[in-house]
Amino acid sequence: MTLIKPYQNESEALAIGGLTIENRTDRVTIYGSIQLTRDMIGLAHARALKAVVDNVVQALAQDKHLAEKVELTNKPRPAKNPFT
Repeated sequence: MTLIKPYQNESEALAIGGLTIENRTDRVTIYGSIQLTRDMIGLAHARALKAVVDNVVQALAQDKHLAEKVELTNKPRPAKNPFT
C-alpha cells in the first residue's frame, strides 16, 4: 500500500476497506466505515489504517510551526435551492 504524504499536497487519496482518506495541505480527512474483522483481511486493514494514522501523527509532531487551530478553507455555504 502506498501511504499519503500528509499535508504535502491536494491530490492524494486512498481507500482502506470502506474508508476513504483524502490528503489536503491543511487537513487529512478520513470518512466512511470499516469492519476490522477477526481474520487476515481485518488484520491487513488494521495495519494499513495504523500506518496512515502513524504517518499523520509523525508529520504533525515534526511540524515546528504547528498552529493552535486551523480555520478550514471549505466551510459549507448556503446555496439556493434549484428546485424552488
